[in-house]
Amino acid sequence: MTTEEKVKHWINISDYDLETAVAILETKRYLYVGFMCHQVIEKIFKAVYFKCKEEVPPYTHDLEYLAVRSGFYETLSEEQQDFIGELNPLNIETRYPEYKKELLKTLTPSKCVEILEKTKKLQQWTKEMILSAK
Repeated sequence: MTTEEKVKHWINISDYDLETAVAILETKRYLYVGFMCHQVIEKIFKAVYFKCKEEVPPYTHDLEYLAVRSGFYETLSEEQQDFIGELNPLNIETRYPEYKKELLKTLTPSKCVEILEKTKKLQQWTKEMILSAK
């Protein structure tokens, strides 16, 4: 596969994960909305990484690390940086039973809608960055 095909592959997976997050929200399984939103951003950041480095992205779920390693963390707004800081723990905490109960208290329906909307905006911003990169 060419670099462009691999980048497109990461974008497609990110899009699929976004559709999954929407479907999960509709079924009111709030715990996993945050997890899937994290996956959306992780995949789109890995698309950026591949576009910039032309190598397999690191095996990490740390969104800030991916943005820093890809060289675009400083171009994120403070709000976007704060948001990835909010998303980062949602990848791990949903996987461990001891965190699920506490996390569920914070992932209200309105909070999940907010997370999903911010995820859509950050994903779109990142796609536009990918398209403008040469």
